[in-house]
Amino acid sequence: MNFKISKTETEKQINEFFSDIKNKTSKEIKKIKKLAARKKIPLKEKRKLFCKKCLTPFSGKEKIRIKNRRKSTVCDNCEKVNKWKID
Repeated sequence: MNFKISKTETEKQINEFFSDIKNKTSKEIKKIKKLAARKKIPLKEKRKLFCKKCLTPFSGKEKIRIKNRRKSTVCDNCEKVNKWKID
């Protein structure tokens, strides 16, 4: 079955997914990332809601540090430090 959806429908699906990310698994996040990449949709601020390495969603209990215009978040699951620039 070759079912294709449009780019706007894909964007709606991605926004709906990230509205309730706390209850998602890493496999579901991986599927959404692949879907966004296939349709060339940037995740922008949504990529900061999960770990770069293990793809588990951040719960809000992680260690967060802000220093020299960079935000560092330590993942509870894999202990990876995720860093982003703050504008």
